[in-house]
Amino acid sequence: MAVSSFHRCCFPEAETGERAAGRYSLGITDRYAKPADLPAVVPVFPLAGVILLPRSTLPLNVFEPRYLEMVDDALAGSRILCVIQPEGASTDDESPLGKAVPLRKIGAFGRITAYSESDDGRYLITLTGIARLEIMDELTSDKSYRICQVDANRFAADLDRGEGEAEVDRERLLAVLQSYLQAHDLAADWDSIARSSNELLVNTLSVISPYGPEEKQALLEAPDLKARAEVLVALAEMDLASPDDGSGTSVQ
Repeated sequence: MAVSSFHRCCFPEAETGERAAGRYSLGITDRYAKPADLPAVVPVFPLAGVILLPRSTLPLNVFEPRYLEMVDDALAGSRILCVIQPEGASTDDESPLGKAVPLRKIGAFGRITAYSESDDGRYLITLTGIARLEIMDELTSDKSYRICQVDANRFAADLDRGEGEAEVDRERLLAVLQSYLQAHDLAADWDSIARSSNELLVNTLSVISPYGPEEKQALLEAPDLKARAEVLVALAEMDLASPDDGSGTSVQ
């Protein structure tokens, strides 16, 4: 296994003051104002059951040599990676060996926004999502990791912080979230949730949700924030309605 991901039900950018009121100060990803500001060729980090969305964060524990090399190269350059799911992979094979396994067509740009190195040589990094992307081609390289030509023009709206927030049914989303957490005996930091914008709430819940690769990809590919929130609600309601016998929504 290439990486150990550890998801927390947290909202690291819970917003207060001007940002919570819709008057956003510049964040780390706001330097990318248009698709042309993003690299056309990026290192690729294939991870089954893992997605990244704009302004959400993804902490990763990286220890496989090919991905240590990839992080080194990214830190020496743009600090940007592509997070994408392999086709047909299960979470039992989180990051398939070699370069032959097909990749999904849609992934996301992530910027390395935190980095530390452990005594045993592992890298503890945090990726912050910038925008979704489309894989155009995979390039031949002597690097141990995969490199792809990508395009973000389909997802230019992802670069507009807060796009579509007004259309999200926040009340329904929070009601279903509360029911889901109670049913699974889970806790949440409701103060942080209350301070979070709709974009941060929906995208963070999508990233940390416990569903399988297909459900995660559906969340990633939802056309807009409103649709993504509706997918989250539908998945939670399916889970709540399913008997505890292994049927229903795939939960990891």
